[in-house]
Amino acid sequence: MTHERPHRRLGSRWLALPFVAAVAVLALPDLFGLDVATPLAQLVSFRPYLLAGLAALVAVLLVLGRWVRGAVAAACGVAVVLLAAGLMVAPRAVATPVPAGGRTLSVATFNAYGGEADVAEVAALIRDERPDLVSLVEAGARYRAELAPLVEPLGYHLVTAIGEPDGDLGGVTAVVAEHLGDVRARTHVATPFPRVELEGGGLGALRFVAFHSIAPRRGDVPQWRSDVGLVAQWCAGARPAIVAGDFNATFDHSVFRQATAGCGDAAAQRGTGLTPTWPAWLPPWLGLQIDHVLATEPIVAEGFAVREISGSDHRAVIARLRIPDDVLAPAPAGGSAAR
Repeated sequence: MTHERPHRRLGSRWLALPFVAAVAVLALPDLFGLDVATPLAQLVSFRPYLLAGLAALVAVLLVLGRWVRGAVAAACGVAVVLLAAGLMVAPRAVATPVPAGGRTLSVATFNAYGGEADVAEVAALIRDERPDLVSLVEAGARYRAELAPLVEPLGYHLVTAIGEPDGDLGGVTAVVAEHLGDVRARTHVATPFPRVELEGGGLGALRFVAFHSIAPRRGDVPQWRSDVGLVAQWCAGARPAIVAGDFNATFDHSVFRQATAGCGDAAAQRGTGLTPTWPAWLPPWLGLQIDHVLATEPIVAEGFAVREISGSDHRAVIARLRIPDDVLAPAPAGGSAAR
């Protein structure tokens, strides 16, 4: 008997390993390269909420340890997984210092839900916040035609790209403040969803991209990976850039982290990187942040907020970015990029 008990305990610890390994795969699939396939590509998005489940699981296993061999060992293993997952989530809730100097550029982005979002409320957002640049996705020719008369008198012009899906679903519209001067626009329709790229004029050396990625639904994950991967060309590019839109990805996706290396996320820089932007019909504390305003270093966000707009399952995002003086061109006479 004295020789069996240590042997039994050793065996019970080894039996806990498969359980802990399964928990690790579910909570940290991106660390094993498994978050690029269904269902883990979708499940990993919910990691911030999974932390609570892991903590509860640790507590349950510790209680079961009085009766079940190996439960305490499993609890220790799950606690390690919880710590690793927590360390990946926590930085998004810690604000980044804002450097002195530079000028402020205000950027907004919103998914108009196939053109179903209330046009008057979008116009009211632009009127109230006075963003310099707006990225509207799922807003095509019809939506532009309804929005333009409401915002052009406020000093804006609109540029629209139309992609593969029919109607407003396949549209991306950039709303540009006139005070930015002779901004040049290029539209791209190589992916299922198009994009609009702006440069020149008051943007100086800065490039602005209105971006939309397909969602990682079952069967669409390969295209989603390709779409999100495109972001690397701006975040790792030689010139400063801002990319704003619906990425259908969170920083719990490895493909998104890799593609955005070199960019900062406005929400995370203000310590609000867990503020949900989708789905808007859930309480404001519950959901995923898949709408982002990204900017290359050393651009840093000095403000971030979300706003409800009727008719869409997304919340609008408004970010104020501090841009170094040597990036933006001097503001044209009669207008200023500063807010």
